[in-house]
Amino acid sequence: MNFSHITWLDDKGHVKPPLMLYLLLVFIARGWCVFVASLTQASDRAALVELFYPHKADFLMALAAGFGALIVYGVVIAERKRSPNWVRPLFPYMKWLLVLLLIIDGGLLLQRVLHSYYMYSWSIGLDALLLFWSSLYLYKSKRLKLYFSDWKENDCKKESKKVRK
Repeated sequence: MNFSHITWLDDKGHVKPPLMLYLLLVFIARGWCVFVASLTQASDRAALVELFYPHKADFLMALAAGFGALIVYGVVIAERKRSPNWVRPLFPYMKWLLVLLLIIDGGLLLQRVLHSYYMYSWSIGLDALLLFWSSLYLYKSKRLKLYFSDWKENDCKKESKKVRK
């Protein structure tokens, strides 16, 4: 079959991961992104981290919450390669893991609001807005639902038979 006119399917007919999924993972793992960006700054690595996370506890909690996003990203990479097979049963539950990570992120946002003594800041407002949009995306996206239901057991059997031949 020719799937070239359908842009959200790859050449084997599998649903590609949506770009918004990658953006959602970057949003959840933004603590890790700040950490990696701080490693590239030679003069003062802590200054960049303090710019985004004035309290050390907030940064450490963001790293802990972002670790789940790194796990989801690893599972997405495994799905693209259709291996290893032990990841396949976990794949349909990734949406619920993302929901849990967004709930944790909401708790961290509340903690940051408490640390700022309820003073409004643009970073907190932007995080709240992105958290709201991410929650809506997880709830409403049909393509994401198709993507999470795409990796079936028979796909793994077909791939393993091709490798054996």
